Amino acid sequence: MKRESFRKKTQSAERRAQNRIVVFGSLLVFMILIFLPVGMAQALPSYQEVRASHVKTDSLLLDRRGEVLHELRVDQGRRRLDWTSIQHISPALQEAVIQAEDKRFYQHRGVDYRSMGGAMIRGLTSESLRGASTITMQLVSFLDRTLQSKMGKRSVWQKQRQVFEAWEMEKHWSKAEILEAYLNLVSFRGELQGIAAAARGLFGKDPHGLDRSESLILASLIRSPNASSGDVLKRVSHLDQSMGWNSGRGEILSKVQQVFSGPGPLRPRATLAPHVARHVLRDEPKGATVTCTLDSGIQHFAMDRLDHHLTSLRSQNVMDGAVVVVENGTGEVLAYVSHSGEPSSGRFVDGVQAKRQAGSALKPFIYALAFDRRILTPASLLDDTPLDISVLNGIYQPRNYDSQFKGWVTSRVALASSLNVPAVKVLSLVGIEPVLVTLRRLGIKSLKESADFYGPALALGSADVSLWELVNGYRTLANEGMWGELRFSPRDEGLSRNGKVFSKEAAFLVSDILSDREARSTTFGLESPLATRYWTAVKTGTSKDMRDNWCIGYSRRYTVGVWVGNFSGEPMWNVSGISGAAPVWVEIMDFLHRQDQAPRQAAPAGLVHKEIQFPQAIESSRKEWFIRGTEPASEGRKPGQFNPRIVYPPTGAVIALDPDIPGDLQKVFFISQTVGEGLRWKLNGDPMDGAGKAIAWVPIAGKHHLALADEEEKIVDFVYFEVRGSSPH
Repeated sequence: MKRESFRKKTQSAERRAQNRIVVFGSLLVFMILIFLPVGMAQALPSYQEVRASHVKTDSLLLDRRGEVLHELRVDQGRRRLDWTSIQHISPALQEAVIQAEDKRFYQHRGVDYRSMGGAMIRGLTSESLRGASTITMQLVSFLDRTLQSKMGKRSVWQKQRQVFEAWEMEKHWSKAEILEAYLNLVSFRGELQGIAAAARGLFGKDPHGLDRSESLILASLIRSPNASSGDVLKRVSHLDQSMGWNSGRGEILSKVQQVFSGPGPLRPRATLAPHVARHVLRDEPKGATVTCTLDSGIQHFAMDRLDHHLTSLRSQNVMDGAVVVVENGTGEVLAYVSHSGEPSSGRFVDGVQAKRQAGSALKPFIYALAFDRRILTPASLLDDTPLDISVLNGIYQPRNYDSQFKGWVTSRVALASSLNVPAVKVLSLVGIEPVLVTLRRLGIKSLKESADFYGPALALGSADVSLWELVNGYRTLANEGMWGELRFSPRDEGLSRNGKVFSKEAAFLVSDILSDREARSTTFGLESPLATRYWTAVKTGTSKDMRDNWCIGYSRRYTVGVWVGNFSGEPMWNVSGISGAAPVWVEIMDFLHRQDQAPRQAAPAGLVHKEIQFPQAIESSRKEWFIRGTEPASEGRKPGQFNPRIVYPPTGAVIALDPDIPGDLQKVFFISQTVGEGLRWKLNGDPMDGAGKAIAWVPIAGKHHLALADEEEKIVDFVYFEVRGSSPH
């Protein structure tokens, strides 16, 4: 009985002491508020305003169907994810946080007088007040920077305002809103702010999936986010005991070790399109969610196939690659991949936009211009024999990929089989400057030098271009010669520029040639990755010293471009267009057309399909397409004779005179491709003596205009050239 009486007296004394503390705390709070300067408290934002102002530290890029494509960090100081509603936060975590930070959260109206009184009594001899901050008081300090503690302490005046603003908040906010905002704004560990970042960063979970042991750890981290593992373990054990959960020391120890030995930085949900994300999100507000034109399925597939193929080519010193897939009609980019075999050095390199030598990838544009200007037809004959061209720094000698020459070939075979000497001759017929103008109209912006700078090597890709530019150039051919800008953002057609570069007829002729398996067989054989089961037009290219390898082609609906090589510029070892980029190109094309047969393009009305008799040593008779008016006038007329052209000198040529050599030994020969009856040479508007395929001329210093005229004095071809130096005596 005595023991029971003593216990009751002790409990009664404890209750009286607690009540005195509550009364004392209330009086102190009242006295503090009496002396609170008028106007010191600031208006707090509403719950709706706080939630609306929440900004993630990561922006999201969504694909065309709303799937997460890339998560891009835009704030390097902290990690904060989406705002999480209280309904989506684990109840266990809510209980643990309230037990650890504010046991009487649901009983007080912003201030816990019992805790406040005890803290004030303990702080009577100090210059600041510490502890006793309720969840509401902590929240108002998150929202009002002037209330945040310095060096872990708050002044009496800061505590005054914190108390007053906590009261004000409880008048306008519900308890659920206060707890929700608190859990979204409190820091847990390191840079992790908010429950979403903490749950995913430390446990790889969403907040609703946190179990008891994980909730205990997160609640214990709030008071001291950067505490050691030993201190955290002690706090977790104490909190677990006080809540009566008995979670088990083994499980708690395992989870604490996971926190301190885990991956650390918060992993992004998706990293499929880093370069597109940086481009699209750079002008958007931080934490924005933006939808782009990419298709995550196509992006995934392109990345996988490129990575797989680069792995197989690593033994041939091929480390890097890039892929672009676009929709022809809209210009929307469906896949954009830049892959490096050396992530540490190449992950920031955008292989799609990087400038590289084009190799043979520019040839289709040169032929399209020649067809448009009616200089050539697909049946015109070109001479694939050794060629020496005088240039400013010596002699230029183009060679084919296999170092062999085919003799007379049609321009169809020359383009489809990517023969180099004919391409150089076509460039000389068209003129370097007109080709440069055309390439600039196709959006190749890096071609800023004069024709002399590039010279005849332009036909073989001496200019630097990007995969982005080439893909859009080939898309222009697919779109009947109409160029338009590529885009990442849907529904921005009004912002796009468009323009006609080639006629429908010229674009069709080039497309028909690039889809011709037989014409391609001279170089590539009948069976190669370029021969698809559905209609496609495709071209490969390899730059000097095998530094770059391209494969770009299109169907009726899509254009796909692939580049492989090394971002460092190192040459590859024995890699051709067929073994390098082409296998990736055909796999992506097959994927795009797995349910689509991609019908052949229809011929424009301005074309004529006519039977042609070729010399037996060149080709057998067959039908060929012609732009109306360029077809042979009669069945007996031989191909290549209906479009006479000046072969030498090429337009823009500069001829240097040597004053020490007699003039009659420095004769220049004017050479035409073929000359029919009645065609005569004219120099500077005056008829020249003699006619024929080649005539000699004694050069005279100055600028000259050389032309071929028919019987009616109509000019059928002309070139400009210059002779420099003193005329010999």
